[in-house]
Amino acid sequence: MWVAVSVSLGSAGLAVLACCAFKVWLGVRRFGRELERTKRRLEPKQSALRDELSRLQDARSSQTPDEGVRSA
Repeated sequence: MWVAVSVSLGSAGLAVLACCAFKVWLGVRRFGRELERTKRRLEPKQSALRDELSRLQDARSSQTPDEGVRSA
C-alpha cells in the first residue's frame, strides 16, 4: 500500500513539475517574440543615431586643434 501511495505522489509531483515547465516555456516564447518586436521597432532609431555619431566624429576630426576651446 505504501508503495502505491508513494508512486502516485511521485507521479503527481512530476505532473506539477511538467505543468510548471510548460508555463515557463510559453513565457520564454512570449518574451522572445516581444524582444524581436522591440528590436525591429528600435532598429531605425539605432541606425539614425549611428549615422549622427559618425557625422559628429567626422566633423570633430576635421577640425584643426587651433579651433578648440582653451582654458587658461
